Amino acid sequence: MNILVCISNVPDTTTRIKFTADNKAVDYTGVQWIINPWDELALTRAIELKEANPALVQKITVITVGKAETEPTIRKALAIGADDALRVDAAPADAYETATHLAGAINGKGFDLILCGVESSDYNSSAVGGMLAEMLDLTSVSAVSALNLENGAVIVTRDIDGGKQNIETSTPAVLIVQKGIAINPRIPSMRGIMTARTKQLTVVPAESVNALSQVITHQYPPQKSACKMIDAENLDQLAQLLHTEARVI
Repeated sequence: MNILVCISNVPDTTTRIKFTADNKAVDYTGVQWIINPWDELALTRAIELKEANPALVQKITVITVGKAETEPTIRKALAIGADDALRVDAAPADAYETATHLAGAINGKGFDLILCGVESSDYNSSAVGGMLAEMLDLTSVSAVSALNLENGAVIVTRDIDGGKQNIETSTPAVLIVQKGIAINPRIPSMRGIMTARTKQLTVVPAESVNALSQVITHQYPPQKSACKMIDAENLDQLAQLLHTEARVI
């Protein structure tokens, strides 16, 4: 079994985001880049499965769509434990373009499981995984919070309204994973960092595709109002403010 993990190169979640003067683009000056957290958990689970089933899982590959500046993030994925990597040489403008580039690079490569994080932590579109499955005409399972291999079968747990659902899926398949797929992301070891330098990173040409959407403008969320101090004995005022302003009761 060969597992492919799709990873995004995103700003560190502690980064203070700034926009350009015209608010039409994000100013990435000084930004530290990381593996998208949901993708990192997906990679962690893939590595756990390989360690637990060495005779069944032969290889773990990671793929991203991005220019050369994304390669340090790819190398981190290799240091964590991926066996090799693909980079589609493109700078996608939306989810459709990203999914199209991924599909072009993946199609016909013989991957049994394709793992996608539910969303990226920058634009949160939650669209790439579903689009990719449709473009590849593969079985897909969304909201996956657990993944196991039992007697060669792929068993997934997905969150549904009011509970969880355990299902067995055929392969090849696209699994769109979310929180719970792994507990803690893997941290690269020194040996992993050293071996990542020699692992294969293949650059794939971009597909001929145009984005279906464009950013018109960015804007910051409204600033939070000032903190209001209420006398500890004035419960009536507290209840009124929670009802009329906070709107939580």
